[in-house]
Amino acid sequence: QVQLVESGGGTVQTGGSLRLSCAASTSRFSFNAMGWYRQAPGKQRELVAGITRGGVTNYSDSVRGRFTISGDNAKNTVYLQMINLKPEDTAVYYCNAKFWLNGVNELWGQGTQVTVSS
Repeated sequence: QVQLVESGGGTVQTGGSLRLSCAASTSRFSFNAMGWYRQAPGKQRELVAGITRGGVTNYSDSVRGRFTISGDNAKNTVYLQMINLKPEDTAVYYCNAKFWLNGVNELWGQGTQVTVSS
């Protein structure tokens, strides 16, 4: 029933910016945390940034200072503002949400492609 819908991916040149959005299909839900992961071809998935409902954030070392994660609890929406993009940022970005319901549960977005050209 509840799904995560991502948008904002695309192709930019090195140094460009993109803003990713991830929204739940319904606002009548409460997530404990949301985050962004990415996976490049031939590489393992990695956590890019995460945010708790209380606003506590964490970032991978490779994006800290360039990416900013934020959320709108009322809309169950999370954003990832990416600036100074580099070719190594090229990957499929996946939105993730965690919540408690008889245990830890997760939802994943379908993924959105981010391509940074040299």
